[in-house]
Parts: sequence; C-alpha cells; structure tokens
Amino acid sequence: MISLYPIIISTLLLVSPVKLDEHDHKYTVDEEVIIWMNTVGPYHNRQETYEYYSLPFCKGDKKTISHYHETLGEALQGVELEFSGLDVIFKKETPLTKFCSVQLNEQDYEAFAYALKNRYWYQMYIDDLPIWGIVGEVGEHGEDLFLWTHKKFEIGYNDNMIVEVNLTSEHKVKLTKGSEIPFTYEVHWKPSTVKFADRYDKYLDPGFFQHRIHWFSIFNSFMMVIFLVGLVSMILMRTLRKDYARYSKEDDLDDMERDLGDEYGWKQVHGDVFRMPALPTFLSSLIGCGYHLVAVTVIVIILVIMGDLYMGRGSIMSTIIFVYAATSPVNGFFGGSLYSRLGGKEWIRQMAVSAFLLPGLVCGSTFFVNFIAMYYGASRAIPFGTMVAITSICLFVILPLTLVGTVLGRNIYGQPNNPCRVNPVARPIPEKKWFMEPSVIVLLGGILPFGSIFIEMYFIFTSFWAYKIYYVYGFMLLVFAILTIVTVCVTIVCSYFLLNAEDYRWQWTSFLSAASTALYVYIYSFYYFFFKTKMYGLFQTVFYFGYMALFSLALGIICGTFGYVGTSLFVRKIYSTVKID
Repeated sequence: MISLYPIIISTLLLVSPVKLDEHDHKYTVDEEVIIWMNTVGPYHNRQETYEYYSLPFCKGDKKTISHYHETLGEALQGVELEFSGLDVIFKKETPLTKFCSVQLNEQDYEAFAYALKNRYWYQMYIDDLPIWGIVGEVGEHGEDLFLWTHKKFEIGYNDNMIVEVNLTSEHKVKLTKGSEIPFTYEVHWKPSTVKFADRYDKYLDPGFFQHRIHWFSIFNSFMMVIFLVGLVSMILMRTLRKDYARYSKEDDLDDMERDLGDEYGWKQVHGDVFRMPALPTFLSSLIGCGYHLVAVTVIVIILVIMGDLYMGRGSIMSTIIFVYAATSPVNGFFGGSLYSRLGGKEWIRQMAVSAFLLPGLVCGSTFFVNFIAMYYGASRAIPFGTMVAITSICLFVILPLTLVGTVLGRNIYGQPNNPCRVNPVARPIPEKKWFMEPSVIVLLGGILPFGSIFIEMYFIFTSFWAYKIYYVYGFMLLVFAILTIVTVCVTIVCSYFLLNAEDYRWQWTSFLSAASTALYVYIYSFYYFFFKTKMYGLFQTVFYFGYMALFSLALGIICGTFGYVGTSLFVRKIYSTVKID
C-alpha cells in the first residue's frame, strides 16, 4: 500500500500561505519592518535576473536575517530575497542616513559600468509589496556613467498595516575608478485611506487590460462562435439529413439492388472508421494529458479569480503544481479508458507514458534552459533541492494517482462500444484532391481557433514578458470557453470532409488539426519577440523561445483534445443513427 505521508507533506508545502515575514502584516509602533532585496537585471530582458548583490552593492550594518524559499513557486520563478541591512521601524521617521559605502576598484567599476550601459533595474519587497528602481543612467553623450546612491522611501499605513510604498532614487554620483561611493536612505511615514485589501490595485493597469480593443476582441470571438455553430448546424445537419433519407430508402430494396446501389461518402468507410489508429499508446496518452491540462487550467483560473493569487510571489506557480499533482487521476482515467476502448493491451506502458509525457517534456526543456541560466549565473537557475522536490512529486504523487485513475478508467469506461463492426481487412484509401489530404486539413484547422484568441495572446504575452500584471482572469476563462467551441466546430467540419473523401483516418487528423492552433501561436511568438519587445542576448532568447515552445505545446495538447473528443462524439452519433451491420 502506498504511504500517504509523502502526498500529505507535499500538499502542505505547496498550499502553505505566501508570507514575506514571520508576522501577519500587522505591526505595532516601533516594530521592525524588513526590506528585502530581490533581483537585478537588464530592463529589456525581464526574465534575465541576477541576485541583487551580484553587483557590488553594500549592505547596512544591521544583523542579517536569513531567508529560505517558502514555496516551490518562489524557487521556480527565481525569487532571491536577501536582507538589505536597512534599519526601518514602523511609523518612525528616518532622516537621511548613510548606511554603507563602496570603494570602487577596477572590478567593481566594470560591474557597475556594464549594469548602467544595459539599463539594469532592481526589485525590492516591503511587507510583500514590490518596489522597482533603476541602478543608474548613462550621460547624454554616452561617456559618463552615473549611479543613484540614495533611496527615499515613502510608506503609507492604514491603522497597523502597510498599504503603500513608494521609492524615489536620488543623488546621482559619477562613476570613477578608485573613488568611494556612499549609499544613503531615508524613510517617511504617512497615513493613508487605502484599504489593506486594495493595496495591490496600484500595480494593476485597467487602462491596458480593459481597453476597448480587449472588449471588442471578446465580442468578435463570440460572434465567430455563433457563426460557426450556425454553420455546422445548417450545413452538416442538412447534408446528413439527405444522407439519412437516402440510406433509409434502402430498406425498401432487396439485397441485389442494395449491393448494386451507388453508395458514396462517409458511409463507405463504416467498417474502418473505428479501426485502431496508429500509435494508440501515444494518442491515448496525449488525450489523457489534454483532459488533465483542461482540468488544471479551469481550476487554477477559478482559484485565481476567487483568491487574487496574482498578488503573491509564486502563488500561481505553487497552485499550478499542487492542482496538477492532485488532479493526476484525471489523466489516468481518460487516457487509460480510451486506450482500453481502442483495444490496447499494454496498459501499464500507456499509464507510464501518460504520467511522464508532459513532466518529461517540461523537465527536458527546463533542463536545457537551466543549463544556460547556470552558465550566466542567473537567479532563474533552478536549485538542486527544488529539482529533487519536483522529482519526488512526480514519483510519489503523480505516478500513483495516475495509476489509480487508469485502473478506474479501464474498469468503468474501458469497454469498446462502437456502433459499427470493424472489417478484418483495411479498406484502401482512394485518391482525392490535394486540399482534402490530412496534412492540408491539419494546417488549415488551426487558423480559426487562433483567430479567436490571438488578441488575448497579446495581453498574456505582455503580462509575462513585459512589466504588466495580468489580472483579468474572467476574460481568460471566457476566451477559453470560446476557444473550446470554435475548435470543436472547426474540427468536426474538417473531419466530416475527410470522411466524405472516404478517408477513415479521422483520429489523428482531428487531434492534429485542432492542435495546429499551437503552431500559429508559436509563429506569433516570433512576431512578438522581434517587433513588440527589445529583448536581446543568448539567455533571454533561449528562455523566451524555450518556454514559449512549452506554452504552445500545452495549448496544442488542450486544443487537440477538444478536437478529438468533439469529433469522436460526432462520428459516433452519425454512425449510430445509420444502422449498418
């Protein structure tokens, strides 16, 4: 029997609340307020970040407070909190105070010079509120380099809670080799009417995310849904009704007349349409992963809407890992039951492929990107302990739960119940027009689904690769529903045309024609990288295209699952209505 202790421990670690300090955000007068330094990096490469003290900054004299990653989400997102050494007391004014100085040797000078030329910015946290600042600037003629040496904090409080933080960088000092540069700070406290629950609103950008073009894109996609549903209902139902009328007349014919009749279209392949597809293990594993990803996506979006998880460091990432692990039986249930219905025998192999398919792809890509991050010494490099934790979750949580789901799926929903018998010998596929070939259908199938989401892709890309916080998850849920309907409708039409061409290879065609949406998303990511950003360098390029490939792959599996499931229901419906033995 599998022990529940690893599962319980992992669950507690993953759902532990995200707190910056040891307290609950409530302060008493004269209580210490900790300022954490996080990361520093080039402004145009948001994901290329390094530890703040990788630059030769100095710390204050105050005793260092150690900090460990509190969640997997923090570790995976490169959060590197270190105590600043600044002495800040709640509601106590701090005048301009020198806390340290740096003697610029040649190495320190070169480090600061490189940072200034690449427009390095840094991030700090005060009571879980992020603050951003610029390290310095380059002179008008590009020769002189200036460093900001003074930090002025203005902290707003409401009763005993911090609700606002503003940072102003002052005292511009020219970099000179061998010079001594002092660093100073001051803190001012002011009462504020902002409620604690609303203190994160200042970081959001309603003017960007709730712009008219965003609403227009939702409306446009909704109209596309109505059009496609109407088109599928009108064209396919009228066509099928004619076919049904034609086939029902055959009941009045004798056997010889029926044999001599001119049959055509999708009825001709009734003896092969439910034949086992190529690579059934891989197909059923992809479908299981698709169901799993759909469940994770919907649950996480709902949790974010209900709990505003975007406010916490690494909260969404931690939630995704926990929900993915907890919903692993979904993968096993649907993947295992489909494999059983297809007639597969090696169910243990299928279960292992289904459990490790997506984690294997993610870990493989992440390992490559992590190698580059380690070479650069970036904070995005995943620590060894985090790798061990992720591996343990895969082995001791995801795999056992997938096994449970597979056993349940095979026993509950694993019996073949095809409406038509499968012929012992496969029927040859006739030649057809070039535009009816599966490869062409696959490429064309993803255009309309991509058209329904590409505006939302812009907002999602901007929030992840630029300095915007995505918070309109209600829009995301609505667009996800629209994508589902559009994908199913388009794939049904594509598969019906394929069957009418007497090509019974609908399983992979339906999956890939829907999954090709991801191909267009990935192509769009190239356009976004070169025309909408100013990213540069090997690290940022590998990071961008590596993780965009993973994002597109996950989206392709989700869309492919929509396409396959919708087409499967459609195919079973039309072949069960026309009774053929």
